[in-house]
Amino acid sequence: MTAPVVLEETTAESAGGSLTVVRARHPGRWIAGAAVAVLLAMAGNALVTNPAWDWPVVGDYLFHPSVLHAVLFTVELTALGIALGFLLGTVLALMRLSRVPLLASVAWGYVWLFRSVPLILQLLFWYNLAALYKQISFGVPFGPAFLSVGTMDLIGPVTAAALGLALHQAAYAAEIVRGGFLSVDPGQLEAAAALGIPRARQILRIQLPQAMRSIVPAAGNEIIGLVKGTSVVYIMALPELFYQVQVIYNRNGRVIAMLLVAAIWYLVLTTVLSIGQYHVERRFGRGLARPGPSARVRRLRQALAVRRAAPRRAGGGEGGPR
Repeated sequence: MTAPVVLEETTAESAGGSLTVVRARHPGRWIAGAAVAVLLAMAGNALVTNPAWDWPVVGDYLFHPSVLHAVLFTVELTALGIALGFLLGTVLALMRLSRVPLLASVAWGYVWLFRSVPLILQLLFWYNLAALYKQISFGVPFGPAFLSVGTMDLIGPVTAAALGLALHQAAYAAEIVRGGFLSVDPGQLEAAAALGIPRARQILRIQLPQAMRSIVPAAGNEIIGLVKGTSVVYIMALPELFYQVQVIYNRNGRVIAMLLVAAIWYLVLTTVLSIGQYHVERRFGRGLARPGPSARVRRLRQALAVRRAAPRRAGGGEGGPR
């Protein structure tokens, strides 16, 4: 089947002609692209020309000191929730993978409980913990207490918010980390055990680096979700971004403008986290044959260079094909 094609190409080259490549036309793509472009233009026009968006007010409050403090507090809450949540979640994941039935059962029960109860209820529970226990004692289990502290003094609103976010996040982090560990070929751990490598070193040097390829994308989604999830702590009257925006628009009546301020800052925070996630994924994805965005850009440039060079070769500027 290939011989006639070769003969035709040879005949065309010997006659001094050039092969004409006719690209397939896809009118549906052009119609869909034009429709999307029109919709984007309409949306942009509505954002710019509609005075109800109150863009001058948005500009006045975007970098207002109270808003900036609220953004900083939101970042702090997110950092506490993620750090404590993934630390506890890693411990829970190792418990789930343990051969000890009690440890595996306790970890499963924790994940089941904290994933079943809504976050807002957990925050309210920790905020009102003093209604159940007036004091928290430290000492011998089921024995005498050496130190007692008032619950209200130990767990304030900020501590309750960080504790609720961390414990809630730990349940999801445990499943993410466990899924990453399970994605590693168990044969590698068996080989490491045969070589006499300690169990802790197997986890830290062999299993965890490979599991990070699966952990990072899901963990990035959870971190971005927690940035937006911190808005739930407004019920505790904490000065995070959403609560502070509410305070301002209840005072000046500019609801839409202040909601836009909050939306812009949430977009900025999630964009920064997405960029960080991309670079972390690239680091732990080294050695894989998956082209990243930079590889796709290089391929696009090469394709454009080939298309620009094709008319020059077909135009006979180089003496025609030989």
